Amino acid sequence: MSDLVKFKFYETALEANRDKQILSENGINSFIANEQLIQSDWLLSQAVGGIQLQVFEEDLEKATQVLLDYSKNEKVSLEVEHTIEDPKFDFVCPKCGSNHIYRDDSATSFFGVSLLTSHTFICYYCENKFTH
Repeated sequence: MSDLVKFKFYETALEANRDKQILSENGINSFIANEQLIQSDWLLSQAVGGIQLQVFEEDLEKATQVLLDYSKNEKVSLEVEHTIEDPKFDFVCPKCGSNHIYRDDSATSFFGVSLLTSHTFICYYCENKFTH
């Protein structure tokens, strides 16, 4: 049996568990180290090197490829689904080209009451804040 190796490091347990689940769905056993230690005292994160995702040495290349493929597919699905029918505005986000945007009225409101019409917009997909 091969040894466990440190594969990736994380700041949050959520990210580590997401990648662990992705690897598991692709038949790769992985283990999370330091998760409970850091959740009990986050100041120790720097000392122990963060939350570690470990895999067996023989699965290292396959695990790298699986997470790389997942990352690429996640971006592709975003590009495909970034338009909506009958958009509220007749322009798109300058960063990603999505027409799924909304007006940011927080800059022009006072206690929830809008005083002026804002020209600041936010994209639902890439969270880009822009003016139009």
